[in-house]
Amino acid sequence: MAGAAAEGGRMNVVSLVLHAGLRDLSRNRWIVAYTLGFLAIAEGLFWFGGTGPQVLLSMLNLVLLVLPLVALVFGTIHVYASREFVELLLAQPVPRRELFTGLYLGLALPLAGAFVVGAGVPFAIHASGGASIGGVVALLGAGVGLSFAFAAIATWIALHTDDRLKGVGLALGAWLAATVIYDGLVLGAAAAFGNYPLERPLLALMLANPVDVARVLVITQLDVSALMGYTGALFQHTFGTSLGIGVAAAALLGWWLVPLGFAGRRFLRRDF
Repeated sequence: MAGAAAEGGRMNVVSLVLHAGLRDLSRNRWIVAYTLGFLAIAEGLFWFGGTGPQVLLSMLNLVLLVLPLVALVFGTIHVYASREFVELLLAQPVPRRELFTGLYLGLALPLAGAFVVGAGVPFAIHASGGASIGGVVALLGAGVGLSFAFAAIATWIALHTDDRLKGVGLALGAWLAATVIYDGLVLGAAAAFGNYPLERPLLALMLANPVDVARVLVITQLDVSALMGYTGALFQHTFGTSLGIGVAAAALLGWWLVPLGFAGRRFLRRDF
């Protein structure tokens, strides 16, 4: 009975904080604009004559660039803005682990839900427009995975430093590193060490970037081998389609759980 009551109490704390987060973000105009932005762009691409596969590829490029930026910057600012609410709850006999769970889910779930609604509704209205169902599901799944992973990184950054300006700067730096600088470094390394066997190092480097993992996860579901790039083609040649999807999904799961673990550890030990 005591164990059941304690379990119920923990769930109540998670539900309370999660409900507060969902309520606040559902009214946030930036989340509404984020949803409408994806919806308008996808619907506009269909409206101007794009076929399903063309719209899917255009949306993939948009997702890989915009989604990490929004999750990192918005997530960092949201965690800073929630500090007074967190301090108020910590003044009560509230378990920190459950409070952190509710705080994180209250950020990640609205971001992922806004993306799924914004990007998924146009494909549902146009019956995917000729794009494969597997490709659409892979795009939505990759977007959800990136939302959870970069929301965890944003939470970790905001808990790591009290300086809001420095925190937002770190979030922007993480976005630049993942979406722009990383690919440049990989291409430079491939060009500089082209005479050496680079297959395994390049595969490891690809799995070390969640944006690259999400890109390969979606591309392997499409008949566009010319857009895979060297690492994507190498990934599919090494693992094949089915195993490759499993490896990419596992890597994306790791990019969610590892930063989340660091953020949770920081939250449990932090003196608010």
